[in-house]
Amino acid sequence: MTSAPTRVVVYARVSTTAQADEGVSLAAQVARCRAYADALDLAVAAVVEDAGASAATLDRPGLERALAMVERREADGILVAKLDRLTRSTRDLLDLVERPRFRRGRAALLSVGERLDTSSAAGRMLVTVLASIGQLEREQIAERTSTAMRHMRAQHRYTGGVVRYGFAIADDGCTLSEVPAEQAAIARARALRASGCSLRAVALALDEAGLRSRAGRPFTASAIASMLAA
Repeated sequence: MTSAPTRVVVYARVSTTAQADEGVSLAAQVARCRAYADALDLAVAAVVEDAGASAATLDRPGLERALAMVERREADGILVAKLDRLTRSTRDLLDLVERPRFRRGRAALLSVGERLDTSSAAGRMLVTVLASIGQLEREQIAERTSTAMRHMRAQHRYTGGVVRYGFAIADDGCTLSEVPAEQAAIARARALRASGCSLRAVALALDEAGLRSRAGRPFTASAIASMLAA
C-alpha cells in the first residue's frame, strides 16, 4: 500500500501575459494550494509558476522543473489548484500520470479543485474518468459549433475565412450573395456529375466551356470535388 505524499511542489499557471503581469491569478492559485497543504499537513517543497504559458503542451519551463524535482525525489508530488492549470489535454494528462513514478504510486498528482490524489489506485482511476469527461465536453462543444456553422452557411451567412466558390460577401458584410458566373459553373458541374462524368471529365468540360476558377485558371478534379461538396 502506498503512502500519501508529504512533500509537494505547488504548481501554478496563467495563460495570458496580462494575468502574468498582474499576478493575481497566480497568487490566488498558490494561496489556495498552500491552504490545502496546511490542512493535510503537507510540506511545500517549492512553488513553481508558468506565467503567460499555454496549456496546449506539457513543454513548459516551470512544469519541467516541477517534474524534475519529483524525478529527483526532492518532492513526493505536484499540487495544483485545478487540473486545467496543469493541462487541458486529456492525452497529456493521461501521459503524465503514466510516467513511472506516478504510475507506480511513488509520486502523486494532487488537485484542490477536483479533490484528487493519485497516490491511490482510486485516485488514478478518477484521473481517467475526469479526463474522459473533459474530452466529452470539448467534443460536444465542437459538435455544437460545427452544427451552428453549418446552419449559418445554409442561411448564406458569412462565417469568416475564404468565401466559398459561387458566393461573395454582400455589402452588409454579414451575408453572402450569389455570383451568377460562378453559380453557372456549379450548376454545369452538377449536371455533368449527375450524367456520370468523372471529376476530371467535368473539369475538362468546364474549361472547354470557358468556365474558370475565381483565379482565372482551369478547374482541377479536386477543385470540382470541393465545389460540389460545399
